[in-house]
Amino acid sequence: MEFRYDGDAHTRLFRAYAADQEPFPIDISVCFPAQNHQREEFGLIRELLFPTCWNAPDLVRDELAVLDRLDHLGQIFLAGICPYQTGEAEQIVRHTLDAVPAVRELVKLDVEAAYKGDPAAKSYTEVIRAYPGLLAVMIQRIAHVLYEEGAREYARELTEHAKVRTGIDIHPGAVLGPHLFIDHGTGVVIGESATVGAWVRLYQDVTLGALHFEPDEGDATSLKKGYKRHPDIGDHVVIGAGAKVLGAVTVGEHVSIGANSWVTEDIPPGTSVFIKEHPSLERKPKT
Repeated sequence: MEFRYDGDAHTRLFRAYAADQEPFPIDISVCFPAQNHQREEFGLIRELLFPTCWNAPDLVRDELAVLDRLDHLGQIFLAGICPYQTGEAEQIVRHTLDAVPAVRELVKLDVEAAYKGDPAAKSYTEVIRAYPGLLAVMIQRIAHVLYEEGAREYARELTEHAKVRTGIDIHPGAVLGPHLFIDHGTGVVIGESATVGAWVRLYQDVTLGALHFEPDEGDATSLKKGYKRHPDIGDHVVIGAGAKVLGAVTVGEHVSIGANSWVTEDIPPGTSVFIKEHPSLERKPKT
């Protein structure tokens, strides 16, 4: 089955490239070393979102080149969706490609958040090419559109491959707000029913997970599906390395959660959470 995209995302993306200004990279003459250890979808998504960072200057010069990339990406999406479902696959692909320009604007906000939130960041280009948190969030934002459109199994394939690449596990069902920055990132887990507000910063080994699971009423050997079991994180929240926020709890705005904290209840806005007393290490006698 051949897929041809008939929407206007290529026009909107082409205009968006022309509207980009520094500090986003805009020099189409730059040539970066290739990064080929990935699924083909990832390369196409990165080119469509940031062509000047991924050696795709033709996208900035020629609107039809943008359409060609969207067609190619759509063909792969269609092949990925059809083994799971066939009825509405083409419509799902069209709606997902239609959303790419809006996803690009969100990911640009994530780049800004990473640059502003990391003293080690030297440029937007460095963030786009080198930060695993940005790659994981970028792929999740595309996968979330697929998930919402009904292609949930294929969406999970994409985020699982992003986990292999980055060590960051974000379920495609999670709702991520703008200006999200995952610093370092290794070991971060964000569950299916979690929501994350604007200007949230997460550090390595953070879990936004479930505290317990409910059994399926009709099958004692199965767990219940499709219910709220992960936290809601408000705007302007910082969660330190190793912290675990578990269950369907609400963390208010402007909250700081310290490293290795264990949170299983609601946190009101403007609160700092930290471990007051760390357990002493048991000293063994010298031999």
